[in-house]
Amino acid sequence: MNHFRTIVSPVASPNKMDISDKILTIGSCFAHTIGQKLIANKLAVFSNPFGILYNPHSIHKAIRYAAFNEIPAPHTFLHQQDVFLNYDFHSAVSALQRDELQAQLKEIIGGSHYFLCAAQWLVITYGTAWVYTRNDTGEIVANCHKVPQKLFSKSLLSQKKIVESFATLYQDLKAVNPTLKIVLTVSPVRHIKDALELNSVSKSILRAACYTLAEEYGDVEYFPAYEIMMDDLRDYRFYKRDMIHPTAVAEDYIWEKYADRYFTTALKNFVNQWKDIQRAMAHRPFHPSSNAHLSFLKEILRKLEDLKVLVDVDQEIASIEAQLSGRKP
Repeated sequence: MNHFRTIVSPVASPNKMDISDKILTIGSCFAHTIGQKLIANKLAVFSNPFGILYNPHSIHKAIRYAAFNEIPAPHTFLHQQDVFLNYDFHSAVSALQRDELQAQLKEIIGGSHYFLCAAQWLVITYGTAWVYTRNDTGEIVANCHKVPQKLFSKSLLSQKKIVESFATLYQDLKAVNPTLKIVLTVSPVRHIKDALELNSVSKSILRAACYTLAEEYGDVEYFPAYEIMMDDLRDYRFYKRDMIHPTAVAEDYIWEKYADRYFTTALKNFVNQWKDIQRAMAHRPFHPSSNAHLSFLKEILRKLEDLKVLVDVDQEIASIEAQLSGRKP
C-alpha cells in the first residue's frame, strides 16, 4: 500500500474565484472559518454578518432578509438576561436597548443587501438539520437565546423541506443577482449535544439535500469540507480538546483543498506571495535599527507598493513606514 488513508481530492471547479471577486459567507462555524481565511488573504468578503447560524431554514431566512433588505418583524425580538436579542440571529447580534438592536440589524441587513447584490459568490454552510420551533408562533428560530426549552418544540428538517426552501431562496437570489454562484458545504463541526447517532442523522440529511441541489442547479456547487474531515483526516488528532471542532491544522488543510478547487492561478500566486509578506512582517529583529533590518523593511514596502493596485494594503504600508521612521507601528 502506498498510503494508509483515503484522500479526498475535490475536482477543480469550472467556476473560479479571483482577487477582485466579492464573497458572502453565511451559516455555521465553517462559513466563519473560510470567511476569515479569505479576509486574511485580502479578498473582499462579508463573513457571517448575522452571526453563526446552524439550520438551513434560518440560514435561508437570513439570506432572504438581505436579498429584500427587509427588517425582522416585531415579534421576533426578545428581552433576555437584560439584553435585547432576535430569534432570527445569533446572540452576537444584541444590544442593551431595543432601538439600538433595531438600528444594528438595519445596518447589518442593509450592508448585506448591497454586498449580496454585487457579489460573485455566496458560500453557505449548513450545520444541523435539527430545529427549534416557537410554541407561541409556530416559527423556527435560529437561536433559542437560553429561553426555557419548554417554550420550543424540537424537530428534524427533512431533505424535501430543505430542497423546497432553497428553491424559493434561489429564485429570490437570482432576482437581485442573476450571475451569483453558490457553494454549499456541510459543517465538519460535530453536534454531539443531541448524541452522535442523531448528529449522523442530521448530517446525512444535509448532505443528501446538498447533493440534490448541486444536481438541480448549474450554478450551485458542493464543496466536501465534511468528507475531508471525516474521511480524509479521520483522526482525533485533528479535533480540538472538545472533540467537536477541527484544529487549526485541520482548518488549514481544508482551506488548501478549497483554494485548489476554486482559486484562479493568479489568485493562488497572490495568496502565496501574500503569505511570504505576512511571514516577513511578523519577523521580530534583535536589532530593529540595523542597516540590514532597515533594508529588509524597505524590500517589504516595495512589495506592498506593487500590490496596491490589486488589494488594500494601506494598513500594512503604514505599519512598515512607521517602523522605518522609528515610530511604533
